[in-house]
Formats: sequence, C-alpha cells, structure tokens
Amino acid sequence: MKLITALDDITDQYQGGAISIGNFDGVHLGHAQIVKQLQTHALAVQGPSIVFTFDPHPVRLLRPLEAPPPLTWTRRKAELLGELGIDALIAYPTDQALLSLSADDFFRQIIVETLQAKAIVEGPNFYFGKGRQGNTDRLKELCQQTHIECTIVEPTATGEQLVSSSRIRDQLRAGQVDEAVRILGRPYRLRGMITHGARRGSTLGFPTANLEAIDTLIPGHGVYAGRAFSRNSCYLAAINVGPNPTFDEHTHKVEIHLLDFDESIYGEPLEVDFVAHLRNIQPFPDKEALIKQLAADVAKTRQLLS
Repeated sequence: MKLITALDDITDQYQGGAISIGNFDGVHLGHAQIVKQLQTHALAVQGPSIVFTFDPHPVRLLRPLEAPPPLTWTRRKAELLGELGIDALIAYPTDQALLSLSADDFFRQIIVETLQAKAIVEGPNFYFGKGRQGNTDRLKELCQQTHIECTIVEPTATGEQLVSSSRIRDQLRAGQVDEAVRILGRPYRLRGMITHGARRGSTLGFPTANLEAIDTLIPGHGVYAGRAFSRNSCYLAAINVGPNPTFDEHTHKVEIHLLDFDESIYGEPLEVDFVAHLRNIQPFPDKEALIKQLAADVAKTRQLLS
C-alpha cells in the first residue's frame, strides 16, 4: 500500500481507478464497508483502489476551535486502510487553495484531471467543495456527465445506532472502550512519548511510564486493560488515565504499567491499545489498599488478555 502526500507524486499507476474521498478517521466498520465496495469497483474498471483524505482535517483550518480530536494519525490510517486492501492512500496536505475550490471545480481538478477516476464510492453524508456546497446528489450529476460510475454506500449500524467517528469519540470520552472496540473492529490505539513522572509507581512495586505528546483523543478517566508496543515488541499493560486522588494529585496523566517488563524506555515512543475498562478512578484509604487494588488490576489484565 502506497502513502502519497503530494499530488505531484501521483503517477499513472494510481490513476484511472476507483476512489473514495473522506477523512476515514478511526477507519471503523463503516469505512470498511466503503472500502469493500471500492475494491469491487476497482476490479470492475481494472484500476487501483484509492482513498483520498485530508491532513489535517479541513475544519482545523476553517474552525480550529471546533475541530474534534483525531482518532488516528496519518501513518496509522494508512496502515489500517492497507490492511483492508486499498492500493494507495493520498493524504492531501490541506491548504486554503483546496478549501477555496467550488464543488464543481473540486470535482474537475481532483477527481477528473488529477485522479482520472473511473468510479467513485462514498457514504450518504459526503460533502465536497467550498462551504460543503456539493452533496451526493450533485456528485451523481457530475459523475453522470463525465461517465464516472458513482456508488453511495448505505450507512453501517450496530444495534440501533449508526457507526460513526463521532459516536466512537463519545464512547471513548465516557471510558466505554469496550463499545468503541466493537464498532472500530479492533482496540483503540494512541501514541505518545514516554517521560519521567513522580516515580511513585516504582515505590509501590508497579512502575509506570508517563505518556505525553499524545496527538489523538485520550479516553475518559479510568483504569484499563490493554497492550503496549515498544521496540517492535508487544506487552500487556494496565493503563491509568486521570489523577491520583489517593496522594492528592489532580494532574490528568496517562500512565502505563507494562507487565513483565523492567527496561528503561524514557524518551522513546510508545503505542498503546485500549481493550477493556477495568474500573473508575477512586481514592484509597492508604498505600496498602492501593497496592492491593493495583495487584488486582494487573491480575484482571492478565485474565482478559493473556
């Protein structure tokens, strides 16, 4: 799978195929259905399957205070879409020139001239062009005029609710990572850099890595079971998100206790999967009670994930 970050890098190998345009944030089950249709159309037109996305999300330039925290970073998005089988991800470096294009100009310049698309696949809530003036009805009209196959995929639902990136954000903020896993189709992952903390965990027998410089959404306060990835290895992890009320600390932190790990990795990157919610943050009457609970958290993590 090829990651392309400039339009000048689009060769004829990645033209003349089936495309889908959107943010694909989180690459959830709904996105997987779009990709499935995308591959079907790519096969029919005998061309590549291409996802065209934006980096950063356009709203970060237009209305930065309203921009939602992302669920994935670009290379992670490319990795996930590659696993679904697309041929290339074009992560367009969003600029004012692109955002100023009318719907018709965007269609002509990007879809027809640059990508030379023969088919396009979108969800029902697709909008394009300045001020989101283009919708699926206009897309169908433009495709009909240029003899491009156009398919609008029905939204995906789990239970009685539609699958969406917004729904996943709400679940993560509420600490419902188990539900987020269900509609993502895999654990939710974030990344950051490991920094020094108060080192109190080491004195309790449960050393933790403090994670900072996190560039995606952080789940709500709670203790979680997960997995951490460091130096090309995977470790079970008990994760604490939030303050430490037992010691009257109110700083919101992301602390990772790696099971069966005793190396120093300060200053290194760490990726962490959130798999299950174990309990809420709570104060304990003394250090001994906290240690007992931490041991139970580790045991529960092993039970769930081993």
